[in-house]
Amino acid sequence: MKKWKKVTASFMLSIVTLGSGLTFLEAPQASAAANAVPAYEVKFLAKPELVLNTDGTPRSEVIQTLGLSSTARNISAEYFDTNALNLNQAGWDVRFRKKDDKNNYELTYKKRYPVINGDVNAALTLANQEGFDASDDNYEAEIDWGYGKQTLSFSNTKKVDTKATGVQLPSQQEALSMLLDKLPGKLKNWSASNWGKQQLTASRAYGPVTFQRYEGTWNGQELTLEVWPIRNAAGTGLENIVEISFKTADSTAVSGLRTQLMQVLENKNWLIPADGLKTQLILERY
Repeated sequence: MKKWKKVTASFMLSIVTLGSGLTFLEAPQASAAANAVPAYEVKFLAKPELVLNTDGTPRSEVIQTLGLSSTARNISAEYFDTNALNLNQAGWDVRFRKKDDKNNYELTYKKRYPVINGDVNAALTLANQEGFDASDDNYEAEIDWGYGKQTLSFSNTKKVDTKATGVQLPSQQEALSMLLDKLPGKLKNWSASNWGKQQLTASRAYGPVTFQRYEGTWNGQELTLEVWPIRNAAGTGLENIVEISFKTADSTAVSGLRTQLMQVLENKNWLIPADGLKTQLILERY
């Protein structure tokens, strides 16, 4: 009997040492949280020479066609990253923003995932594996859907009260201090302990850019037209980037609405048939 016990114990030890290949010996794991459910933002670039007046405001035909207000909201934005753009290369963007009608600063930390061949679920699953899932209510999941590509993003926005008026931003050091103070844990320890804090500490401001946002209602959707005067590639002046967009949480309706808006812009010859990312231009040019 003792010999049998010894053989049995030896046999069980040999099974255990085979490792994780025998999953039936492992402790049961808690079920993973479901993938996040994203909202959608459809974005198109428009030809500035055809949709804007010489002073940079939208032409009356554009305002009428898209149901826009003729009065703009002014917003100043700047991004923070290292000289080598280490945050951006890891898929993170850190933005500091002030709207002219608000008494706070907006601090946004955004993680991006490319959607490859339209496979949104694959991007959501990868994000889930990296900690962004349906249980995390600190981040808003969104699919940015442009002319030819989609990008999944998770945004965490914090607000800091201020007595500053209009679109006035604080000094670079003050803004960076606020961004570090509100730094979320996911970015702080993204690829290693304190990695994000170290990268942000070594960052500088890209920008600022003050842009105009015109809001309206098109086809039952809240729609915006934004005019971003961004430094040109040569660094000799500014060029206007015009973006027309709407947001919806309705994943079944978004494709049809996107097609309709694209057709309106194409029929007017306003559409630029290309994708563009304002953030990337600012990081490259400032």
